[in-house]
Amino acid sequence: MNYILFDGPARNALLPFTFTRPVADILVGIMTIRQKWEAYLRTTTTTVTEEYLSEKFPMVELEENVMINASFLPNTILAEMVSNLGPNQAIFKGDDVIAFYADDQQEVDFDTYEILEYNEDCITIENTWEIFSKNDLAIREDFEFLTEDRKSQPIPSSVNAIAPENIFIEEGAKLEFVTLNASTGPIYIGKNTEIMEGTIIRGPFALCENAQVKMGAKVYGATTVGPYSRIGGEVKNAVLFAYSNKGHDGFLGDSVLGEWCNIGADSNNSNLKNNYEEVKLWSYETESFAKTGLQFCGLMMGDHSKCGINTMFNTGTVVGVSANIFGSGFPRNFVPSFSWGGAAGFTTYVTKKAFETARLVMSRRNVGFDEKEAAILEHIFEESKKWRKE
Repeated sequence: MNYILFDGPARNALLPFTFTRPVADILVGIMTIRQKWEAYLRTTTTTVTEEYLSEKFPMVELEENVMINASFLPNTILAEMVSNLGPNQAIFKGDDVIAFYADDQQEVDFDTYEILEYNEDCITIENTWEIFSKNDLAIREDFEFLTEDRKSQPIPSSVNAIAPENIFIEEGAKLEFVTLNASTGPIYIGKNTEIMEGTIIRGPFALCENAQVKMGAKVYGATTVGPYSRIGGEVKNAVLFAYSNKGHDGFLGDSVLGEWCNIGADSNNSNLKNNYEEVKLWSYETESFAKTGLQFCGLMMGDHSKCGINTMFNTGTVVGVSANIFGSGFPRNFVPSFSWGGAAGFTTYVTKKAFETARLVMSRRNVGFDEKEAAILEHIFEESKKWRKE
């Protein structure tokens, strides 16, 4: 069977992260949503997404296909239902479609389908803030799935381990003289990672492949450090996608960073309003600020965005793609893509300069900045013009 993940109606509510990737490639827990589905179904997947992303994330359609709503995270029961789907069958949870069978000639009309109801609990990611607010549950589910019937590498004797039965270390991980407290949630330490001495980590926590925690870091759950990313200072309930850096002192809390982000030394974000009211975040759908239902909500930063040293972010700040923020004071709590500046004002970060930086940053990690990447960012530059004051 051929499995295809589609963005679904949540795509716009997950901007700025879905500017540069399908919903399926959002990281939450220990794996991306795509990696979870592929692990449960034991096969590869492709994607239906926005046209400008389709060259990088192509779709492969065969005679028999199962379409899966990428906002739904798999579990054993749901994955079994999906793998058993046949012609003219669809899985719904309430009014929301989870998956359906489609052949290459079929026009989908759910009125003609046999509807299978899924009534169990499952994790859904339908808003940006759910990436961090549901990260606790996602780490626990991924940890259980990934470590079942497997044996961890031994915990080094210098490590102060609390609840060691909830700690799993993959091959190639390096850690000495650190404290791991897994009594509050599991701690997963991926392949070829490094946790430097003096670090204190409280679970749930996931350090993905080739990621690093700098000396003396203080990390609270539920935090995920994506592949090849680095953290330092104080981090709480944050998700960093791949290749992003928050390597120095300063606070990052209740936040999400996309790929290729960099947080300057001694930068901080607020995650709680002074009046303790519910946090609102910029909505790309309504072009206004939307309620999150959360008292704690920090920084949402899209791919390739960066901030200089000592940058301060207000509670509930949304930064688009490829923005460069610096200077004293608090910048506004919505920074459009390709903005250059700070509290004193912004100008346009032209693509020529932005691409030069992206090329240099990516080459340091031996990753190429190719025409596909440039075309995606060019599209975002044009799409985001309406939000910049040019």
